[in-house]
Amino acid sequence: MSPRRRILLVGVLALLAGFMLPNLVKSLLEMVWGRAERFCGLATIGAVCEPGRPFVPLLPMLIELLVLVAIGFAVWGAARWCLRPVHDLAAPIANLGPQNLGYRIRRGGRDELAGLGRAIDDMLDRVTAGYEGQRRFAANASHELRTPLAVQRTLIEVGMAQSLTGEQLELLTAQLLATNERNERLIEGLLALSESDQGLRSSTPQRLEQIVSGVLAAYADRAAEAGVTVEAQLSPRIVTGERVLLERLVTNLVENGVKYNREGGRLVVTVGGDPALTVMNSGQSVPAEAVDGLFEPFRRLARDRTNQGGGAGLGLAIARSITQAHGGIIAARPGTDGGLRVDVHLPPVG
Repeated sequence: MSPRRRILLVGVLALLAGFMLPNLVKSLLEMVWGRAERFCGLATIGAVCEPGRPFVPLLPMLIELLVLVAIGFAVWGAARWCLRPVHDLAAPIANLGPQNLGYRIRRGGRDELAGLGRAIDDMLDRVTAGYEGQRRFAANASHELRTPLAVQRTLIEVGMAQSLTGEQLELLTAQLLATNERNERLIEGLLALSESDQGLRSSTPQRLEQIVSGVLAAYADRAAEAGVTVEAQLSPRIVTGERVLLERLVTNLVENGVKYNREGGRLVVTVGGDPALTVMNSGQSVPAEAVDGLFEPFRRLARDRTNQGGGAGLGLAIARSITQAHGGIIAARPGTDGGLRVDVHLPPVG
């Protein structure tokens, strides 16, 4: 029986007891009073009932005290009975922990405790997803760091095993430098992701169109080398946030738009009202079912982790974390002529 029905039943019984209790007490007093009169009629103890003796006046008080004690025990028992389903639910909840996140209550029914059980199960689903995400993140980060470190070790061992010509030494140095730069990008990305997950350290009004203009100017040469035409439609837009993080957000989106584009393609960057920022490129077609996965750390469209120009697969993950830190929403969908369209919705300055 659900707690609501138990409480309802106890309430009905309490109302009935309220109607019947005065009559019961009255009958009890009459019965006890009759026995007291017979008791006082005994010759051996009749002096106890003489005027001024305390026996007769104490009878009603004694009966009332007994009735109050009985009512107290009844209320205590009724309360414990009503809360028994909650007590029964506490035992399964106590079994939950990091080592058995797959455990679920799965309480049936439509009462309040069933709803509470389903809410706890849903919460555990989200907590489990978070734990699994952290485990995948640690495993992927280990893989991303182990691969370039193994390459560096191999190159160093090759250089130490034999004498190298000037050309070979130059090639070896260039490969070591490229591998080291990839490690630096990965570590910087991990630090940026960690900082954005911690939230904003300061929040001031920022001109988003100016931030975007500066980032586009910095990537103009790289876009020209890749044969990508950049189109900017920048309307005045003020957002509240941290400038460094907003610059990193725009940089990641623009860098992805250039890197994963095609020669002769376009990169369209728009700043407006809602969405506040839109970055659209014309690169490789992206399946709709793969879009959400691109926002996960170390997730790329290609299966091979070590390709795609040395990227660590953290760009969109960092962009999502920065957007959430600013109270916004980031969404993506396949572009109309290939590539990806990313919309960033940021709250207006109120």
